[in-house]
Amino acid sequence: MSKQSRRGFLKTIGFGGAALLTCKAGIAGASEHGQVNNEALGMLYDATMCVGCKACMTACKRVNGDFGNLSYEKAPFDKDGIWDAPQDLSGSTRTLIKLYKESDAKWSYVKYSCMHCQKPSCVSVCPVSAMSKDKITGIIDYNKDTCIGCRYCQVGCSFNIPKFQWEKTVPQIVKCDLCKSTNLKQKGITACAETCPVGAITFGKRKDLLEIAHTRLKENPGRYIQSVYGEHELGGTNHLYLAAVPYNKLGLPVLPTAAPAEFSERIQHTIYKGFIAPVALYSTLCFIAIKNQKKQDEISDQKKTADENSGKGEEHK
Repeated sequence: MSKQSRRGFLKTIGFGGAALLTCKAGIAGASEHGQVNNEALGMLYDATMCVGCKACMTACKRVNGDFGNLSYEKAPFDKDGIWDAPQDLSGSTRTLIKLYKESDAKWSYVKYSCMHCQKPSCVSVCPVSAMSKDKITGIIDYNKDTCIGCRYCQVGCSFNIPKFQWEKTVPQIVKCDLCKSTNLKQKGITACAETCPVGAITFGKRKDLLEIAHTRLKENPGRYIQSVYGEHELGGTNHLYLAAVPYNKLGLPVLPTAAPAEFSERIQHTIYKGFIAPVALYSTLCFIAIKNQKKQDEISDQKKTADENSGKGEEHK
């Protein structure tokens, strides 16, 4: 490549970066942080009704397996690999049932899956909008084609839900999407709610789920902890819980009502708006490269002139 073409190439990149810096369009779209959307879709899990059959886990993986690139997880005791026995949410498991047991008289099952927060931190911290919130349904979805693998969503989630497929050649983030592209699309209900044999999982609009939950609390005061988990935590979630055991003992964190999403969003989306941070970096590097190239070209020209003068001196001799 000639000096002129190389220099022109670097200038083109530098000017292109400067132009992008003034671009008004941001790559990372902000999530909606207004009033709580009680029309959003969600699930109510009643731990007092759950029998621990794990049919919801099986249904989730069966329905979403191919779509979500979900594989079966071999149990430690299973040499033949005929059991799917995940120990926790993972890159292959979106829904999990666990048992909490304090004594023979005090125990409970608990279901773990994406909480579909009203003000999702995973959406707020994602620099490229690979995580997004549907304004109407409230579903928090993931786009593997946009994801850059930074895993900020994992760090940002207060519930420790998103998981990364470390074992995959082409990994992606895995989390519940309320069967958005599978059972919900085909039947209007999540696979776990459809499959649950005892009705421990109720699917519907958030406002209806809250009404059901509060009715149960009122009619059975001695059966439940007198609160609905997810009604107010971090601004509210669309995955709600009822239980007879304190929620923190079931592995559900004690959280404030204020969501950290708005603060993280202001920082993240200011930095990445219009891809400002990366473009600024590359523009600076290009400026340095152009400056260094110019100095190098001047040195080369001076050396060439000196060599030519030296050659002429030799000819005269």
